[in-house]
Amino acid sequence: MSIRAIHRAGSHDLLVDLDSLDAVLALNATLEDSPLPGQRDLLAAAQTVLLKFDSWQNAERALAALPELEIASTARTAGKLVEVPVHYDGEDLAAVAELTGLSVDAVIDAHSNQKWRAVFGGFAPGFAYLLGENQLLNVPRRDTPRTKVPAGAVALAGEYSAVYPRQSPGGWQLIGHTDLQMWDLQRDNPALIRPQDTVQFVPTNEKLSVREQRTVTEATAETSRVCGLRIIDSGLQSLLQDAGRLGFGNLGVGVAGAADPIAFRQANRLVGNHPDQAVIENLGSRISVEASEDQVMAHCGAQASLWITPAADDPIRNRRQVVSDAPFALLHGERLDVEPAGSGLRSYLAVRGEIEIEPTLGSLSTDTLSGVGPEPLAAGTAIPVKRPAIGHIVGNPQPSTLPVADDQGLYQLRVIAGPRTEWFGPAGLTQLADQIWEVTSETNRVGIRLSTEERPLQRIRTGELASEGVARGSLQVPPSGLPVLFLADHPVTGGYPVIATVIDEDLSAAAQLPPGSKLRFVLQSPATTLAR
Repeated sequence: MSIRAIHRAGSHDLLVDLDSLDAVLALNATLEDSPLPGQRDLLAAAQTVLLKFDSWQNAERALAALPELEIASTARTAGKLVEVPVHYDGEDLAAVAELTGLSVDAVIDAHSNQKWRAVFGGFAPGFAYLLGENQLLNVPRRDTPRTKVPAGAVALAGEYSAVYPRQSPGGWQLIGHTDLQMWDLQRDNPALIRPQDTVQFVPTNEKLSVREQRTVTEATAETSRVCGLRIIDSGLQSLLQDAGRLGFGNLGVGVAGAADPIAFRQANRLVGNHPDQAVIENLGSRISVEASEDQVMAHCGAQASLWITPAADDPIRNRRQVVSDAPFALLHGERLDVEPAGSGLRSYLAVRGEIEIEPTLGSLSTDTLSGVGPEPLAAGTAIPVKRPAIGHIVGNPQPSTLPVADDQGLYQLRVIAGPRTEWFGPAGLTQLADQIWEVTSETNRVGIRLSTEERPLQRIRTGELASEGVARGSLQVPPSGLPVLFLADHPVTGGYPVIATVIDEDLSAAAQLPPGSKLRFVLQSPATTLAR
């Protein structure tokens, strides 16, 4: 086995190129059994392993240690046989027939008359990359990814087939759909298809019934009286978010967590919580909550006006205004109304104490791409809060954490080149840094699609990039040449080259940029980044 190259993928991550799928599986098995110092997660793909570390120091040590690592060979283990009934009615079925030179019926026969081996997971929970027995259906991805691929879509890209476990963006060619539920946390093994399983696709016209799952939010909404908060108006989107979930990359489960980690941790510190505890993340700074028992709260992030309305049975207190980036009291029965009042996109509401909801895979974060975690908060939802232990001290008022535009009205985001700069060459990297980019309306917790009045980026290499792990902050470039900046809920794998990666310190700024914001990327050398 040989490591062909090791690339930096942002501040703390490394992407390791290997010479074969067997080498990928061997390195993955070695690092699962004996993690490197500071290793937080790893993700195997077709020709690479993505490694996530807790600091740039440990990432640099791993960069030096990996070439000398003793990697044991791994035997192929046999999994189970999974039959997947498919309705062959996909939007791209005719296009696949044209690309392969086959008839539509021949495409269906080629797909269903061979067995597919699940070689690795990724992209989303329950998404398995399936390798066929031949190359008859080897087709490229779409030039422009769809913003919404429906759950159960059966698709092709390169030499792989897969089933999308839930609605998500995607660039694969859609040839059909299945009614099977690919990911279910109520099962002992949530993923229906796991690495090393064998899959047989079976043409069908029968529809299966799908069991509905009871959500954490539905359970908490039934609580009549708890110490904590009750949602009166959830605004555009309100989610529970903490520091995220680590260690599940090979199951296709991303980290998620707060989109703006700096504002999130500041809100927690202000109320005396551990900085990684769960808070409410609100899109658009419009939310109303009511206190059950007296609470201490703080608001950070996007600029907002905060008004407290006293309880209906309180004849003494008047409606009052409190400020962001400082702790304040919300007494029993009082209502807090948050209203937008300036720049920024996301607000963070922390409440003193611990939100007592059952975590999913060790976290209360809602992953909007994968559907893992609590449902979005809705009017009537009760959020129970456990009182903190004595000795947790509230913080002093702090400056705003929002990014500030320069004299030209541009926001600057620092980036490290790679891991796939060679697809664009030095001229492409220079173009990325020299041009002004604009945040489009296609922005959410998954990522930000960018546009430009100048030239799109041009690849200097042809062909398809094998799917590989991607880091938060990646600037992935589809064939359109318009980059997508990945945020907290990004897919764990991608199939388009990443020209550069935003450094960790600037990810919070990126998450606060509303549509219409203009930005410039500033290239940093690894040495400059490590010296910060």
